[in-house]
Amino acid sequence: MTYPPAPWKLQGYAIQTLHLIDIQRVTAFVPSELEIVSLFPGKTLGGIYLSTYVTGSLLEYNELIVVPAFVRYQNQTGAWISHIYVDNEYSVAGGREIWRLPKEMAEFKWDNNQVSVRQNQHQLCQLYYKKGLLSFSTWWRQAFIGNTFGGLGSELLFFQGHFKSQIGLLQANLEIPQESPFVSLSLGQPWLTLNLQNLELLADIPQLLGNQVINLS
Repeated sequence: MTYPPAPWKLQGYAIQTLHLIDIQRVTAFVPSELEIVSLFPGKTLGGIYLSTYVTGSLLEYNELIVVPAFVRYQNQTGAWISHIYVDNEYSVAGGREIWRLPKEMAEFKWDNNQVSVRQNQHQLCQLYYKKGLLSFSTWWRQAFIGNTFGGLGSELLFFQGHFKSQIGLLQANLEIPQESPFVSLSLGQPWLTLNLQNLELLADIPQLLGNQVINLS
């Protein structure tokens, strides 16, 4: 399947939840070669990223990213992605072959301040949200960088996402059913939910960090 080469330029909007997760719960989702970064004793930072990339993007699609932990390898620190779902086959192929991300197909539905994601008739997660005290229009447009690791097969890759967005706060309620493959992370309710409007994202070309087998415990 032909997919666009990196970097990918995308635009749209997204919701990012942030959670403090028990490190003991995430070890099964993180390769043993990576050091889990502790934010507080026994806790690492993780979250759910839900986005829609619209007209003007290199590819148009919806996306769900699950980050169980922040990790460190050699001198790099960033997010480890354990699960990632999209609704575009070209995005699946490019994500797996360029960035070594475990992309799979899923179905997305955005409606009435909620978004649900399903795969083969099974619910993966559902997020209900509403604007908090600070809406995106009250915040200055921000630029920031997200460091990320990818690792399928024997290659460990590192890449950066360059973001520009108006950022505000949301009140959110996250539901993850027992049938979801990441329910055992026990994410619970987010302690912070970010509203990313007028989002521009550049998914950069990855660099190879190692050629060892990525071993999930």
